[in-house]
Amino acid sequence: MSRNAGGRNRKGLWLAAKVKKTIEKQGLLKEGDKVLVACSGGADSTALLDILLKLRRDFSVQLALAHFNHKLRRNADKDEEFVHGLARTYGLPLYVKRENIRAYAGEHGLNIEEAGRTRRYEFLRAIAAKIGASKIATGHTMTDQAETFLLRLLRGSGPQGLAGIAPAIDGLIIRPLLEVERPDVERHLKARGLRCRTDESNFDRRYLRNRIRLELIPFLEREFEPRIVPHLSRLAAIIREEDDWLERLAEEGARLALRSRNGRTLLDACVLSSLPPGLARRVVRIFLSRAKGSLRRITFRDVESVRSLAERKEIHLPGRLTLRREKDQIFLEPPPRPQVRYEYVWNGKKNLAVRELSLQFSGTKITGCKKGDLRFDNDRRAYLDAAKLRFPLLVRNRRDGDRYRPFGAPGRKKLKEIMRARGIPASERDRQPVFLSGDRIVWVLGLPVAEEFKVARRTKEVFVIEKTT
Repeated sequence: MSRNAGGRNRKGLWLAAKVKKTIEKQGLLKEGDKVLVACSGGADSTALLDILLKLRRDFSVQLALAHFNHKLRRNADKDEEFVHGLARTYGLPLYVKRENIRAYAGEHGLNIEEAGRTRRYEFLRAIAAKIGASKIATGHTMTDQAETFLLRLLRGSGPQGLAGIAPAIDGLIIRPLLEVERPDVERHLKARGLRCRTDESNFDRRYLRNRIRLELIPFLEREFEPRIVPHLSRLAAIIREEDDWLERLAEEGARLALRSRNGRTLLDACVLSSLPPGLARRVVRIFLSRAKGSLRRITFRDVESVRSLAERKEIHLPGRLTLRREKDQIFLEPPPRPQVRYEYVWNGKKNLAVRELSLQFSGTKITGCKKGDLRFDNDRRAYLDAAKLRFPLLVRNRRDGDRYRPFGAPGRKKLKEIMRARGIPASERDRQPVFLSGDRIVWVLGLPVAEEFKVARRTKEVFVIEKTT
């Protein structure tokens, strides 16, 4: 690029005037801002740099350049060299990062586009913080907005996805070219005599976005509506504004439906069911975002499954996550704890310490008590007919095939099914202590005693097992 082309050529400045109006309307810049310009060397970012150079005196801003080399293409290093040339030409500081994005994507289970976007923005934010930049400018155009809208529409996105590319994010990332179509960018570069780099991967029709750019949008312009790009851009803006309003309503709903307990985020299923479906879905998304840390890989079907989750049921979400509903509270199950195996022989006299669970149990015999005097609590103690027990008792964790008949139940069932029906979390089912007399289950912590060992009218002596820690 010649210095004359970048510095003294006064042609093509009509686009700068248009971008200036966008910046003023959207409040993208303020006096004294330091702007980090994300520059790939392509048409959009090269035009963005040229326009910001023209406008920097109007807004009294400083500029710096940043380039992220994804190491994906044969010409990636030449693109980097080109951006170095821009920095030298305009006397701007340049910050560069090189990373093998293909390897990063494979290591983290991401597609290449997602991995590149994630690492690129992490780099840009880090450099902005390092140099004290108050804005990061990217070269997204109105055509990018239309492509993004169609891409997300074809993938089944909801309103939040169709809202598309925002003019500004977090008051930091700005898109000054978002009201400019790509052909205008190309005309500007030609009028200004500016060169740029061409990304050959933009013509690879294996990628859906490229087919939208190269085939679908031209087809729609040719056969249906020449102004489809600005129409879709306006629609995205309308959806974005309405989505912002609905999101504020959802935050109000979330304040009623969400609470924190013992470091966990809980969703009140009763409050959720009282909300209109559209608002309830948004509250679920807020809940999942807080509980999971992000909404990555969460689909509409996942959100609906949370809305319809029944009491004492659980669902599995992407990322090996499990949600459960207990006592009308929906929460994220903790990751499965390491499996433990233990087995103790207990004479019922001394306290029993189950070291693997950090639990301790005491055994006491009571005579002459009335059933009405007993304080039943399946989570802490069991009352058993001492005459029916054979000591020593065996205490171990659940095993496949374990069956028993809980007090008041019509017959014997698999212990695993009883635990599930009683709401014992899956992560706890193989850890709960099981007490046996001979080969018969007498009690399982958290469940009723066995019918055949219950305290009855003719019971003369009661054996009490109680959890003490």
